Amino acid sequence: MTGEAGLFAARDQRALAILLAIVSGLAWFALWCWGQSPYVHYVHHTHRQVAPASRATLALVFLAGWSLMTVAMMLPTTIPLLGMFSRVARSQPNRPRLIALVIIGYLLVWTAVGAVTYIGALGMRMVTASSDSLAANGWILGAGTLFLGGAYQFSALKYRCLDKCRSPFMFVMEHWSGTHHARQAFRLGLRHGFFCVGCCWALMLLMLPFGAASLGWMLALGIVMAVEKNVSWGRRIGRPLGVVLLLLGLVVALRLDAHIW
Repeated sequence: MTGEAGLFAARDQRALAILLAIVSGLAWFALWCWGQSPYVHYVHHTHRQVAPASRATLALVFLAGWSLMTVAMMLPTTIPLLGMFSRVARSQPNRPRLIALVIIGYLLVWTAVGAVTYIGALGMRMVTASSDSLAANGWILGAGTLFLGGAYQFSALKYRCLDKCRSPFMFVMEHWSGTHHARQAFRLGLRHGFFCVGCCWALMLLMLPFGAASLGWMLALGIVMAVEKNVSWGRRIGRPLGVVLLLLGLVVALRLDAHIW
């Protein structure tokens, strides 16, 4: 019986991984379609100034695009945790609902990050519009973002959060006691989302200068974050990546290649 239970658990985890891969693939396809549309500029703030009445609509459009990016880039990195949670909660009759609540909690955190990003980007546009110097030197934003992203790769906070993300079994054990199932599943997703943001926000911030509609850049970042969180040697790439980002920031700051911005 134990062998059969283990076999069924392995099958369930494979099925869950395949389902999440399909959902992520559909999100990538939707982003590609969006990138071919005339509305792609709404995702990375290159649209023209609009009337205040339209700003709420633009914010919703941005959040829709951001949510698609989150599903495409970040959801696959949670497969080990969701697989572990599925195994731990296998005795629960409402296990699919509990897994869905974990995912909803996780995505809700990243949606909140998207809202903060949108507000921050609008603030940066207002500052740039009010300063002729900043408007004429857009490379400053690119260099500053690269420096910030690179420096964060050396921070202790990043690695504390990364260690939580890299230990799905311990994380589930810490946040799941088997009581108040729905509430705990949702909270587990929220907490995992917070730790995921803690280790990945600086890399996601690089979307701003490079453009949130660049599928190639999104794919590269998604691969880096997936490796960092789930591959055995992934923890070791953070500091070398930080050095690369700092060097790129220096190149941009020296305006040796400022035209790419």
